[in-house]
Amino acid sequence: MTVKDAPARVDLAATDDIGWAVRLLAATPTHEHRDPELLRRWARAADAFGAALAPVACEARIVERDGGLELGLLARYTSRPPTVELYTDTIDLAERTVDARGWRHWYPPGSVRAAALAHEAVHVHLRHGPAKAALKRALGHSALRLGRLRVPGHVAGAEEVAAHAYARTVCGLGRSPLLLTAALAAEAEARSGSANGSNPPPARDARREN
Repeated sequence: MTVKDAPARVDLAATDDIGWAVRLLAATPTHEHRDPELLRRWARAADAFGAALAPVACEARIVERDGGLELGLLARYTSRPPTVELYTDTIDLAERTVDARGWRHWYPPGSVRAAALAHEAVHVHLRHGPAKAALKRALGHSALRLGRLRVPGHVAGAEEVAAHAYARTVCGLGRSPLLLTAALAAEAEARSGSANGSNPPPARDARREN
């Protein structure tokens, strides 16, 4: 997820979790000209779906490494072999950002790592299980209609919204990790402005490879 409209001086917390989910969808290819109300409806449905999911165990191997700031990542899942990579440098920056912005009541110590791991675990769950079809049904988007036949369609970005809502719920966070992702983008924008601009914004919390 890339948040291009989150300058460092803006009160990012003034936008609620659904608002950030709408922004995520609006910035996702194929949604450029969608009705904002439709995006809001999808955002609410995906958020509710993710928040209602039962806890999912992470069955992949977990590897911690740095280099996330250069890649613009908090975490990512790779499937060969199934591995969740957690980027400690980005996680550390996120924890410092929480303190700097006074958000510790929303994101307790250690919750950034826990949320990143939960986020990736539920992506695996949605990709390989029946929950993927259930999410499509919850969104109510039709890819095809033939009389009474309706084929549920894919909504790009909805799985990401659901994963953030799941992480917020299962980790007991006061706000969605989407807010923290926006803050990281703002921090990176400020850092690149004062340095040489070599580091891209750490605005993606996951990049999965098949």
